[in-house]
Amino acid sequence: MRNKHLIDLSGLGKQLTRIAPYYATEDDIAVYHTPDYIERVQQLCAAGGGDTGEGAEAGPESYEIALLAAGGGMAAVDAVVDGRVRRAFANIRPPGHHAMSDKGMGFCIFNNVVIAARYAQRKHGAERAAIVDFDVHHGNGSQDIFWSDQSVMYCSTHQMPLYPGTGAVSERGDRDTIVNAPLRPGDGGDIFRAAFETAILPRLESFGPDLIVISAGFDAHWRDPLANLNLTEADFAWATQKLMALADTRCEGRIVSLLEGGYDLDGLSKSVAAHLSALMGA
Repeated sequence: MRNKHLIDLSGLGKQLTRIAPYYATEDDIAVYHTPDYIERVQQLCAAGGGDTGEGAEAGPESYEIALLAAGGGMAAVDAVVDGRVRRAFANIRPPGHHAMSDKGMGFCIFNNVVIAARYAQRKHGAERAAIVDFDVHHGNGSQDIFWSDQSVMYCSTHQMPLYPGTGAVSERGDRDTIVNAPLRPGDGGDIFRAAFETAILPRLESFGPDLIVISAGFDAHWRDPLANLNLTEADFAWATQKLMALADTRCEGRIVSLLEGGYDLDGLSKSVAAHLSALMGA
């Protein structure tokens, strides 16, 4: 994909530790998704494709690709928790944070970040995981599963009103582990950074996660055609550095970042490069 091409052109690729992805199993996916939905996706793709729910189209090979995307997030968790790297970025598609337990939504088939967080808990014994989502669209699927879960904190900045219509400040979860900091259409980096500083970071600090998982969507970029925020590459790098500083003090630097949205190729590729450069400390 174009992100990989720009990473190689920038010279960052020469400094990377490559992590080989693997296919998630049906059992891995079933930590969130229902058996009926998994079977429906498999059969839909075998029949040539179609919509897996609401605006999440699949083709003949989408089931295998979605399993590989979820497995890529799991492989990143392995590498970070095993100590091979301190921070990892999974350059994967399709995205995942809209996917519900029983249906796909908004280009998302399986919820990669939920699967990664649950994998860190189930396989590696992480007691408390935090998901930080700066995609321009609210991660309704991620919020839904962790609504009553005190072991996972979900934090999101996003444009509101916008698809999928969730993510109000008042949505806090049964255990007060949901943190939403909605932004208004037209907001730029100054408002985004203020929301991050005042709403997101203090709650993460008090929660004390063992691992931070980032839903790294870059469709809040000013060039993106599907939304109306005005972030730049520098804003994504800043947010990444803030999360790195917190991770260094709270969870031995452990961060796993998974690609979510971003639909202008120039804005997406440059933002990914800025994010990755920050993760590498370059």
